[in-house]
Amino acid sequence: MKVLKFGGTSVGSVESIKQVIGILETNIAQGQRVAVVFSAMGGATNRLIEIARMATAGNQEYFELLKAVEERHFATIRGLINVKQQSSTFANVKGLFNELEDILRGVSLIRELTARTLDLIMSFGERLSTTIIAEVLKNKGVNAEYCDARKLIRTNATFGMADVDFDVTNRQILEHFAKTSALQCITGFIASTADGITTTLGRGGSDYTGSIFGSALDADVIEIWTDVDGMMTADPRKVPNAFTIPAISYAEAMELSHFGAKVIYPPSLQPAFAKNIPLKVLNTFNTSFEGTLVSRSANHKEYAITGISSIDDMALVNIQGSGMIGVAGISARLFSTLSENNISVILISQASSEHSICFTIDPRNAERAREVLEKAFEAEMQSGDIDSISIEKNVSIIAIVGEGMRKSSGVSGKLFSVLGKNGINIIATAQGSSELNISVVISKNDLSKALNAIHGVFFLSETRSLNLFIVGVGLIGSTLLEQIRSQSSFLSDEKFLKLNIAGLSNTRKMLLEPGGIPYNRWRDELDEQGVKTSIPAFVQRIIELNLPNSVFVDCTSDKDIVKHYETLLDASISVVTPNKVANSGRYSEYQRLQRTALQRGVKFLYETNVGAGLPIINTIQGLMASGDKFIKIEAILSGTLSYIFNTFGPHVSFANVVREAKAMGYTEPDPRDDLSGTDVARKILILAREVGVPMEPEEVKIAQLLPDNCLHAPTVENFFAELESSNDFFENLLQEAQAQQGVLRYIATLENNQATVQLRVVNAKHPFYNLSGSDNIVSFTTERYKDRPLVVKGPGAGAEVTASGVFADIMSISSYLG
Repeated sequence: MKVLKFGGTSVGSVESIKQVIGILETNIAQGQRVAVVFSAMGGATNRLIEIARMATAGNQEYFELLKAVEERHFATIRGLINVKQQSSTFANVKGLFNELEDILRGVSLIRELTARTLDLIMSFGERLSTTIIAEVLKNKGVNAEYCDARKLIRTNATFGMADVDFDVTNRQILEHFAKTSALQCITGFIASTADGITTTLGRGGSDYTGSIFGSALDADVIEIWTDVDGMMTADPRKVPNAFTIPAISYAEAMELSHFGAKVIYPPSLQPAFAKNIPLKVLNTFNTSFEGTLVSRSANHKEYAITGISSIDDMALVNIQGSGMIGVAGISARLFSTLSENNISVILISQASSEHSICFTIDPRNAERAREVLEKAFEAEMQSGDIDSISIEKNVSIIAIVGEGMRKSSGVSGKLFSVLGKNGINIIATAQGSSELNISVVISKNDLSKALNAIHGVFFLSETRSLNLFIVGVGLIGSTLLEQIRSQSSFLSDEKFLKLNIAGLSNTRKMLLEPGGIPYNRWRDELDEQGVKTSIPAFVQRIIELNLPNSVFVDCTSDKDIVKHYETLLDASISVVTPNKVANSGRYSEYQRLQRTALQRGVKFLYETNVGAGLPIINTIQGLMASGDKFIKIEAILSGTLSYIFNTFGPHVSFANVVREAKAMGYTEPDPRDDLSGTDVARKILILAREVGVPMEPEEVKIAQLLPDNCLHAPTVENFFAELESSNDFFENLLQEAQAQQGVLRYIATLENNQATVQLRVVNAKHPFYNLSGSDNIVSFTTERYKDRPLVVKGPGAGAEVTASGVFADIMSISSYLG
């Protein structure tokens, strides 16, 4: 038995629900017996609360908001269920909205919203989403049933965060499941009292529901499906280099969840913890990713800590005074007073002298905390035993968590040191006796900086380095070096990254300096200190140096250099290159390079092979990795040909356009090298291989663009003469396009595992119609982008954008550094 829970973002739209259905169908096809818990559609619960409060205030606009919520659910039905089968689902959902409307009308009339009534109103979010998804599954032939958790989970009458009666709940769940073999679609978050009054389970209640059912059913695993790739080493919105934690213990997950990691919530772990049931945190939108396994114990060897968590906005309350020293009962009175007033304390720190106690609370409770404490300690404050009670707002808590801290010395020192080096003041600190958590309170303004600094020192080391060996320092290579120079301070200060130029080579000389060649003197140093070079010698020296995190950057189009790629990759040296020769040769060679990089755990990156700085290959790889399927690729992949056919028009001869393109430096010295289509063929070949088509170069079909007399002219001058004499040929092509109300475009196409390169006519509905200048454009039609293709467009040539693309590939390697 497996219990799956899907969060609000997973059921928030038609497309996301389709993802959920696919996950469930996969489990069923594998013979798994599953039960599934659903949250309300993303944002629905908050909107219901807003509507309820508007009704309480007598604001009749609540009705319009309610109609918008209703229409959102109706639209979801229309998007997921065939028209002929929609009526019963519409009727069920409409019935729920009618019931909700009656409740809200009553709230509006009496102008009162009790916690009990709010729980009932909030329950509709889960009831609606689960009703719809259950019907979708049934319409797909799945033996599914709607399961109202209120009939099975028994609680007390503490509305807003009810306590579960597990004896009754477990018995009722087991009895219910013994009577049915259907897939149970369970409403998350909601339950009921013994009298059948609706209650809710509090923050993270749907996770809790999944854990309750998993525990009662002795499930093999409980899967929490959300919109992130599991529990992360830090918040990826604040720490770009954060990565997924593969395995984590219950205790660590509890600590991280308590301190702001909102992927899962502490109460949801408790039933699973009691039964020793593992939890998996998975991404609905990245189903191939392994996610995070949460279990009783997890072996951590690589890092001293497991993760970093934070709470952004807190208030720090400090109570101090000489009269507190040695006086028994002060702490008891302090925290009893807070508890009696339902003020939750997140962190506590007390001076060893007992002179002061400070603690953090929700800033919304800060002034109330001051009032109740001043009243509780009124006598002590009047006598001077306790000074004033101070409150500092705009503070944040950062917690580093990990069972490995027990066995690692110097963790606290490293934490405080890195904060000190970055000028971040620690206001308060706390460490439990379990050595599982070290927490610090800092200024909220320093939160992002602190998180990145801490993550860098514990997971990536304080200073990370990539050792770059660059061959080819002509236009592209020298532009890349200038970009690295201009960005070096930012990378060092903000990313804790140094791009170390460890080697350079041109056609005459090579220079190797493991300590780094100065960014601003590389040209002089290569000229003055460089030695005679050959590519084999340069490659051999790189391998002999054996520097960590080495990257070979080939900024040439040399056919001989690519022969050394495999040797470099096999030596655990990553390769970045705009040189397309390696990827457009025999398929076996392309495959061998890919396999070698994978086996050695290094990167072979070549984004600039196809579209200079345009994210074409990365886009393909991202879609492929996430399980998308390619139906068709259409592309204009030559800046030269793009310019020529964007410029060619009435009253402009084709020969003059080509001559102008050559004068502007767009074409090769012999324009036929561009007009032959060979370069475009190489690029579509590379794209074909990236989407999994094992194509050979000769399989790309190139429709001849130039007449034979132009193609076979003995010299460039003769070529232009023949081009002038063939003007009528190109004029006819233009007139045919105009007759079809279209324009001429030189397009590479991949469809049905066939690649073609040809001049085509496209009309105004085609995404290539309005192309201008020398831009490249690629249109991806996939299973996910079927109705509206994904289009990537922009400059496809030029030293600046090509060097920028190479730089981006280098930076992507830096994210993998340990």
